[in-house]
Amino acid sequence: MANETVNQEQQATETQERTFTQSELDAIIGDRLARAKEKYSDYETLKDKASKFDELEEASKTELQRATERAEKAEAELSQMKHDNEIKAMREKVAAETGVPANLITGATEEECKAQAGAILNFAKPQGYPTVKDGGEVNNVGKPSTKQQFAEWANEAFN
Repeated sequence: MANETVNQEQQATETQERTFTQSELDAIIGDRLARAKEKYSDYETLKDKASKFDELEEASKTELQRATERAEKAEAELSQMKHDNEIKAMREKVAAETGVPANLITGATEEECKAQAGAILNFAKPQGYPTVKDGGEVNNVGKPSTKQQFAEWANEAFN
């Protein structure tokens, strides 16, 4: 190991002093890659051993341990469902108070839901009717406006 370090240092000083041919460079890189591959050559073996260990550990658990794990998992699911139902009920309460549909409210707290409902109501507030510049008269060239046509019809109908 110490010889390799000395050799590497000598090679490093040689690289500073001279240039290498492509074949020499390929040999140096190949040697380095071979050492790196050798370092991780037993990865698959260790992976297989770890999976076998996990299987043995699972098989060695007692029925009580397995039942305990299932119960803990069920309790966690129940807790999550209770939390989800509480949030749903809170959103429905805010929806009933504000008139905003509950499916539009996404807050996690009552304050967030009320603020969001207020923002939705402000956004949906009617702004009034738009103003029409020509007073509703149609600008058809050669034809009378709708207003004039109605006036003519009314005169004919009532006279």
